[in-house]
Amino acid sequence: MRDIAIRTDGLSKQYRIGIRHNGYRTLRDTLTDAFAAPFRRARRLFRGQPYGAADMNETIWALKDVSFEIKRGEVVGVIGKNGAGKTTLLKILSRITEPTKGQAEIYGRVGSLLEVGTGFHPELTGRENIYLNGAILGMRKAEIEQKFDEIVDFAEIEKFIDTPVKHYSSGMYVRLAFAVAAHLEPEILLVDEVLAVGDAAFQRKCLGKIGDVVKEGRTVLFVSHNMGAIHSLTKSCIYLKSGRIEGHAKTQQIINQYLDDISEQRINARAEVDFYRRDIQSSSPARLTRIWVNDQTKAIPTLEMGADFSIFVEIEVREQLKRANLTVVLKDIQGRRAALFFSWDNDFSLSLEVGIHVVELGIDGLPLTPGHYFVDIGVNQSPNAAAYDVIQDLPLFEIAEKGKIIHWHDRPWGSVHWNKVCWKVVS
Repeated sequence: MRDIAIRTDGLSKQYRIGIRHNGYRTLRDTLTDAFAAPFRRARRLFRGQPYGAADMNETIWALKDVSFEIKRGEVVGVIGKNGAGKTTLLKILSRITEPTKGQAEIYGRVGSLLEVGTGFHPELTGRENIYLNGAILGMRKAEIEQKFDEIVDFAEIEKFIDTPVKHYSSGMYVRLAFAVAAHLEPEILLVDEVLAVGDAAFQRKCLGKIGDVVKEGRTVLFVSHNMGAIHSLTKSCIYLKSGRIEGHAKTQQIINQYLDDISEQRINARAEVDFYRRDIQSSSPARLTRIWVNDQTKAIPTLEMGADFSIFVEIEVREQLKRANLTVVLKDIQGRRAALFFSWDNDFSLSLEVGIHVVELGIDGLPLTPGHYFVDIGVNQSPNAAAYDVIQDLPLFEIAEKGKIIHWHDRPWGSVHWNKVCWKVVS
């Protein structure tokens, strides 16, 4: 028992569809609601309308019979599509919500970094929320004060530390939330997609800090859609699908299983691109709407090593584009850049009229090594301006060696495997 940090047994959570969720409530809101409730109930009964649990009979199981064990010091990833139950699992483990069935046992002090808005009180300042979160974790005031300056420096919000957090931008909020969760030294750290918010520099900073936490031997449960981060930080992984555990094994095995499922289930290329989209302004003159390889098949294609292929990008142009740039970045499963294509480098720019256009990037004989590959694609007007639209971490294709590799198939590959080489003894 001493080596177990988290254990779940038949963990299940049921929700009623259509119930309205309110924001934070004051004491006055609670007392007013309690006073008015009998009158609302009488009014609805008088009209012949149902009240209470009978209002909505349709339910969904966000989690169903989830059982697993995580040992102390383990770093475990959790992956799955939106709606798979990942955030619900972390909320139950964080004691934010209660399970409908089953139980979860936590052995150690827990720190949680869930979605923006969880854990901080909006009326309190950044300073007050740091002390509040530390107290919730069971830390003494002296311990919090010892870490206070380090937290503020990491979050980069010194000027706003005495401002109520309800006035923070989402980026400021997440920076402070992450800094508190990572620096107050909980024995178990639960992280839910923190890398989805913030700029690239902050994302790298977060990954570095999580890496430090891992080296310190603390237990981490890390939810992310970033397969590179999952691969580099975790040794084992849980794959959630429709609220159930679809797989729990070594990270590489689970990622492959997840990507194979995506390939089989890919139905609407346009909707899938939306899932991987970064923030875009409604007034943006260009929007990326579809991305595919070679043909418009719905599955993720498998290409042979060294094969020629084309990446097609469909762009919805809302305002005329003049000499815009298209950037395509290919990344391997560890998140490393395998290739970068900058249209301006090839004296090619986008000068397009309003309407739907398809741009083809033809690639001849790129010697990528076997594995799954992802793509980042962006369209911008100038090097120093924000992109009109950006798609990140979209699963694009798989490279298979197709019998071309005879020896040591499970070697630690790099990004490329170049066959046009000459071996000879020169002395």
